[in-house]
Amino acid sequence: MIRLAGTLIVPQTDKAMVAALLPAHIEATRAEPGCLMFQVVTDRCDPTRYLVAERFASRTAFDAHQARAQNSEWGRTTAHLERQFQVTDSDT
Repeated sequence: MIRLAGTLIVPQTDKAMVAALLPAHIEATRAEPGCLMFQVVTDRCDPTRYLVAERFASRTAFDAHQARAQNSEWGRTTAHLERQFQVTDSDT
């Protein structure tokens, strides 16, 4: 199982763009084979930080998600945003 946890930093100037694109990104990710959990929520203490938690059944499923996300409108439009993620693999 692969887990990703961390934060997405969204400056105030990008909040509307993220709000517009995030629902479709969440829906597409949750529909992917091997997605066990995918959650993105605004940090209550800092509205420029989004808390991200993901769980995928395998490295293959996680890698497919990463490829799909990077090539999606979400991935292209938010590529400039700072991501502070940690990925752990319980299979190793």
